[in-house]
Formats: sequence, C-alpha cells, structure tokens
Amino acid sequence: MSDEAKKLFHNRLDIHDRKQFELKLEYQPSGRDPRSEYRVEMFLFLPSSLNIDAENYPRQQFYSDIHNYVRLKTPVLEVDDILCAEGSPLVRLERLVERGPAAVAASQSDLVYQAKLLSCEFRGALRRFASGVDARCDELSPDPSAGARALEQRTRKMRDGTRRILERLRAFNEMITTMPGIEERTRASLRLVDEYMSLTVEQFFRKAVTDMDALPRTGLWVDLRKELMGEVIREESYRRARQLPSVLSTTGDNEEYMHRVGFLKKFCMNILFLRVRRDQSRQGFEEVLFALAAGIAMAFATAIAFWAQMRFAQVSLNFFLILVVGYMMKDRIKEGMRRIFSRVLSRYLFDRSTRITDPVTGERIGVCKEKVDYIRPDAVPPEIQALRQADDFVTVSQGELSEVLIRYQKEIVLDAGALPKMSSGSEGVTDIIRLNVQRFLRDMDEPEYALEYVDLEEFTIGRIRGAKSYQVDLACRFTFDDADDKGKQVELVRLVLDRNGIKRMIRFDRPTDASEPPPVPARSVA
Repeated sequence: MSDEAKKLFHNRLDIHDRKQFELKLEYQPSGRDPRSEYRVEMFLFLPSSLNIDAENYPRQQFYSDIHNYVRLKTPVLEVDDILCAEGSPLVRLERLVERGPAAVAASQSDLVYQAKLLSCEFRGALRRFASGVDARCDELSPDPSAGARALEQRTRKMRDGTRRILERLRAFNEMITTMPGIEERTRASLRLVDEYMSLTVEQFFRKAVTDMDALPRTGLWVDLRKELMGEVIREESYRRARQLPSVLSTTGDNEEYMHRVGFLKKFCMNILFLRVRRDQSRQGFEEVLFALAAGIAMAFATAIAFWAQMRFAQVSLNFFLILVVGYMMKDRIKEGMRRIFSRVLSRYLFDRSTRITDPVTGERIGVCKEKVDYIRPDAVPPEIQALRQADDFVTVSQGELSEVLIRYQKEIVLDAGALPKMSSGSEGVTDIIRLNVQRFLRDMDEPEYALEYVDLEEFTIGRIRGAKSYQVDLACRFTFDDADDKGKQVELVRLVLDRNGIKRMIRFDRPTDASEPPPVPARSVA
C-alpha cells in the first residue's frame, strides 16, 4: 500500500478495558471522487469450549454488544497555528469580540462552537506532543545526548505555546462576562471549556514527564521535568483558586475528579460526533418474502381442502383427517420457506443500515451498512487463513479442532463533498467500534488453579499457581476505493481471556502483502 493510500485509511486495534476491545478506523476521502467506499471484515475465531453458537448468541445479541461511535477527525493544528492561523478558533473568537457586544450576543451558539473546537484542537496538539516525547525518549534511552536539543526545543515550545493559548482564552472569557446580553448558559459553557483545557494540560504534561522516566535525572532532563510539572502545578492552582473540584487528591478516591473529567471531555468533543440513524435494511424484503411463503403454504392447504371436498363427503372421518394433515403441511411449508428465504437474504443483504448526517446542517454525509453471520471454516478468505499460520496450535486447529467463526462486515460510503469544512480544511471521519466480550466469559473455568509441585531435593509436596486462559483470534481485512486509490490490508491479533475479562492482546507483525510468509508474534499489550 502506497504512502498516499495509507493517508486515506488508517486502523488501530487495542484494548479499551477489561471487557471491551476497540477497533478505531479513520477514513480520509481524497476529494477526487464524490464517493469514497470502505469495507471492514472482522473474523472472530472462538474455541468451541466457550459454548457460542447461532442459537445462544444470535446476531441481535451481537449487535447489542457492539458500541459504535462515528465522529469527525480532530482537526490537526500545532500550537503556532492555533495562536496565529486564520482558521484558528482562537483567532475567530477574538475577531468576534472586535465586532462589538451586539455581534457577540447574536452569535452565542457559534461562540460556544468555536470554543469547543479550540479545546479539541488544543487536546490534539498536546496528545501529539506527548506521543512524540514518548517516541523520542525511546530513541534517547540508549544515548541521552543524541537528539537532546530537539526534545528540549519542542518541550519548551509546547510549554510556552500552551500558556499563551490559555492566557488569551481566559482574557476572552473575562471580556465576555462583562458584555450585556450574554446568556448564563454561554458563560457556563466557556468556563467548562477553560476547565477542560486546563485538565488537558495536566493530563498530557504528566504523561510526558512519566515517559521521561528512563532518561537521566541530572542536568537538562531534570530541568525539563521541572518545567512541565511547573505548568501542571500552575493549572492545578488555577482550578483550586476557582474552587473547582477537578483537583487530584493523593488520599481520596478522586471520584468527583474522574466524573468531571469524563463529563468535560464529552461536553467539549460532542461537536465532532455525527448523528446516526439506524434501520433494519432487509426487514422490508423479509416481510414481502415471508408473506409470499405464507401465501404458497395457504395455496397448498386450500388445494388439498378442495380436492378432499370433491373426493369425500364433508361430514366424514377421511375429510377431517385430510384437512388436519393439509394444515400440518401448510404450517411446515411456511416455516421451511421462511428459513430458506432468510438464509438467502442473509447471504446477499446487510442486516441494518445507518444514515450518517451532520448534526448542524442535517445534510447526509454517508451511509453505513452492517452484517454479522456464522460461517464455515472453508468460507474464510485465503489471506486470513494465511495470517493464522503462526504456530502449530493454530495450524492444526483449522479443520482438526472445532472452532466457531463469527464474521462481522461493515461497508461505509462517504460523500466527500458533504463533509464539514473545519479550521484545517475538509476533515475525515473516525469510526470507533467497541465489542463487549462479556458473553464469551460466561462458560469459562475458574481463572486460577493450584498445581501440585514436588521439590526435587527434599521431595516435599507444595502447590504453585496455574492460570487458566482462553485465546480468541481476531482477524481483520480492510479494503477501500477512492478515485484511483484502491487498497487492501489484513491484520491479526490474539485476545487472551479469562473469566475476569481480557488479560492482554498479542499483536502479530502485519504483512505488506498476502503472499508473504506467515507472520510471527511481535509483542503483547497489557
């Protein structure tokens, strides 16, 4: 896949918590084609010991375990752009004030929108900074002197930039509070945005200091840690002076802090979330075909009744028995044809479709279709089978031992021209899929056993701990079609589960082409 193609589609599989794993998909239409199409296929290979099948885990329950979030990608702006760029929300807010109190009072909804957008871009810049510090520290840990200057400049530039952004936002908020005609809801929204940005500084600067743990604790590295933590303490003091409960406590359980952080994140980022409306896409076809099945069965029963009426007297045992048998056959014909039609529909139609719209304009941005089914091992694509040829266990499991295979399919079509234009231009779409594995845990054995152990010197009998776990392979195939760019990508991870949930995720090296040799385990994520 070319570098240009990689910009159009990106995916990431990770653990969200003990009961959920997350698939994050990012679609970035090029704009050269009015329709950009993406297809996601996810294959779950479940051991038969988990007691999962189509009877006790139907597709309706599978859908109830899936949580789907569709939102616009966070606009990418660095701190310098946020401070000076024409499209920066901070610059737009300040220019709005220059137009006078009447203009501000008439644009309060846009004012809150720009403030929230500012917090999203601010968070994105800090997140990229923290990720860059983490990567740079890994490079520096063998030789801290190499590249130290670049890390120092980037850290101090981020520190100064975040302080200037917060100072200008707070000066803007002070001006707003003195203006007539400003609703209390608007003032409260701006205060919450300010608090969220303050907490964002604390979150990512703390993370950066934590990532520097492997570096020396002398000279420049101590100074950088102190400067970052100085900003954290500064923001904490700012919130404490305003009597906000979002201050960490070293002795309490920080329940209010966690609640407030979660609420503020949802409040500020809700402008990026798109509106979705689902319907059962094949329900209409099912109703028509089921009615056809009922009509055919009724026609059969009526024909039998007419024949019996001509052949026997209506008040006779033979006539009675023939009508009963005809009704029995009618019922079975109807149910049999319903199953046949349902099987045919599941093969060619999606289960449900989702209309994705812009919550501001109401304009349709795209359509998403989903389908889940149980498949036979021979229906697994060859490139997915090749991915699993990683060890002898998996090799013999394919055909030797029974597995249950669930295939989840998702097809997304985006209208590039309908995507909202934000501060950094036309933005892509982020599609987050979380699957809850709680149902997979129900029939698992106890997670820990006591194994007998014999000491070889004294021949004493003791007990050691044995952990019981189950492995579920999760393979994905991603394809996209955007103008002249077409691509395919496959990936395999292994979830290690016990009765308490997900213990870890084992990643496998991703092959660049399906014809390459089988992958080998790369690393595990706790």
